[in-house]
Amino acid sequence: MSGRPVAWTIAGTDPSGGAGIQADLKVFHALGVYGGSAITAVIAQNTLGVRAIEPVSPAMLTAQLEALREDLSPRAVKIGMLATAHAVRETARVLAGLDAFVVCDPVLASSGGAAFLDADGRRAMIESLLPRVGLLTPNAVEAGLLTGHEVRGPDDVPAVARTLRDLGARAVLLKGGHLRSTDARDYLDADTRVRWIVSPRRDVTHTHGTGCTLSSAIAAFVAHGKPLETAVLLGKAYVNQGLRLGGGIGRGRGPLAHLGWPADERDLPSVEPAGTPA
Repeated sequence: MSGRPVAWTIAGTDPSGGAGIQADLKVFHALGVYGGSAITAVIAQNTLGVRAIEPVSPAMLTAQLEALREDLSPRAVKIGMLATAHAVRETARVLAGLDAFVVCDPVLASSGGAAFLDADGRRAMIESLLPRVGLLTPNAVEAGLLTGHEVRGPDDVPAVARTLRDLGARAVLLKGGHLRSTDARDYLDADTRVRWIVSPRRDVTHTHGTGCTLSSAIAAFVAHGKPLETAVLLGKAYVNQGLRLGGGIGRGRGPLAHLGWPADERDLPSVEPAGTPA
């Protein structure tokens, strides 16, 4: 145990275990990382959808974050659903005092349309949180909400990713799962290079928690000391493995499998150049 790196997850719950805090901690455990957690909201959801959302009190969120900070120094922090503008600002305040790589999955709405963060929260994210983020992992809808620019297809992705970096994020992985394409095509804008991370699009229904799983897997690999691009590629391989071997739980969109470090070449994504950064 003493040799395990520590990572935190700051997010909402999922009683069905497929997303949120529960999924993040499964990922950390599967990848040999010790996970600490701070709950931002209690969410009643399952594989069929979201039923109710109740943010924790500001005092309780602060108490959780301070308890973690005084006892568990993280190498990486994964941020998921924050629920309120206060939670965004309080998380940014605590991150300012940490020497840890921050992966932020800006969970703004569920795939079924339930709102997870309002306009005030999005403004707080841009103003106070994005400058603390090492990697931002929005999907096309979330990227559009943060920038005000709709992402209709792959041609729109590079400019929107660059806008997100201009807003403060040091790197952006803009996920292409919501875009119409024959493959699953994510766009990584980091440092002075840009590239497409490409995997075959899988015909599966068990996709509950893919965004949570990807961001927490990347954080786990960074906690193990992997360079960012390597962590992204391994994170995608972990998700592909989970999609290939998951499902069978619940009556709706089932969760991914959590089976440790990806080892099957079928799960490794390919990398394609994306030209010169804007």
